[in-house]
Amino acid sequence: MQDRINGILEAVEKHHELYGNALPMIASENITSKVVRMLLASDLSHRYAEGDVGARYYQGCEYIDVIEAEAIRGAKELFDAEHVNVKPTSGVNANIAALFALTSPGDKIMTLSVPEGGHISHAKYSVPGIRNLELHEFPFDPDEMNIDVDAMVREIKDKKPKLILFGASLFLFPHPIQEARAAADVVGAKIAYDGSHVLGLIAGNKFQDPLREGADVVTGSTHKTFPGPQGAIILCRNALKEEIDAAVFPGTVSNHHLHHVAGLAVTLVEMMQFGEQYAAQIQSNAKTLAQYLYEEGFDVLCEHKGFTESHQIAVNVRSFGGGDGVAKKLEKAGIITNKNMFPSDKSPENPTGIRLGVQELTRIGMKESEMREIAVLIKRVVIDGEEESRVKEEVIELKKDFCHVQYCFDNGDAYKNPVIM
Repeated sequence: MQDRINGILEAVEKHHELYGNALPMIASENITSKVVRMLLASDLSHRYAEGDVGARYYQGCEYIDVIEAEAIRGAKELFDAEHVNVKPTSGVNANIAALFALTSPGDKIMTLSVPEGGHISHAKYSVPGIRNLELHEFPFDPDEMNIDVDAMVREIKDKKPKLILFGASLFLFPHPIQEARAAADVVGAKIAYDGSHVLGLIAGNKFQDPLREGADVVTGSTHKTFPGPQGAIILCRNALKEEIDAAVFPGTVSNHHLHHVAGLAVTLVEMMQFGEQYAAQIQSNAKTLAQYLYEEGFDVLCEHKGFTESHQIAVNVRSFGGGDGVAKKLEKAGIITNKNMFPSDKSPENPTGIRLGVQELTRIGMKESEMREIAVLIKRVVIDGEEESRVKEEVIELKKDFCHVQYCFDNGDAYKNPVIM
């Protein structure tokens, strides 16, 4: 039995080594500061605190109340939100709660399709299916990689959805919340915004400001551009707080992973101090990498719009064998990314594109000059067909100077295992 445990420990150590020597560019991931990782390994990970601050169903929550109250206070301050719920344990969980709070079975909702960038939790087999909702897709302009505004307004007035759900998994440009607000008011619709991918950019006053632009509810993962522990958050207007809170607890959450709440509370403070600088560097890095990839011969989407306003870059690699094969080749070279569907794709197994994210590279201190080097490394693998192992040696060499977490107070080692026994 000890051999099995040792095997698990060895795999964890190899995982740390893998990422310490790689360029992590999965757009839905990030790394936390050292103090947050320490909190994730604390006794809080063993405990329950059903109920709300000051009104728990279990005893022993005196200090948990302090932590959760601080997380709520920090989120209200950072996002200028009237009401905050920090209990959702994932972005999907937050979306389920929001849809349960804002809709009834049989209601119509409008959202993006998955090939056009929509998240899987917005699709008919996920949250809308659970709630038995009638799903209508936003009209989409593939050249702009965004919702067709005029057609959207017409569809809202014609279909009269109960809920309009913005946000995406492939999310290059802000969504037209303001343009939808007037039409939503005419038909009595609420607007929700899944900000999972761009929550850190919103916190840093970049990309867009959903609550000020007209969203009633904002959901979001806390571990993508927002560099906290895995979990989620819901921001909303006071008028909806009772429905949102009930949909979270007892509706969809029992134990809300208290160690994550503590980590979130610390990350909120980090983002108050460093968020604007961090978000600005993410945007600059994404635009710079996209430009260099374009100059190296890649078909980077939306060159006419400056490629991206988020942390993401979308690259059409169909001429190089498609997203699946290209992502696997890059992985062998130590460049970790993912295949991604584009609007014309029918199958998620071998889609047209790859999606690149720069938020983690930014978190470890990389800037525009490193984006130039990375573009060349990607070109050598994908276009030149160079042996992946040779490129990997240069990836490791590049990464050696970027092994500490930035935009935080402790600047700890980014990839060293903090709980080695």
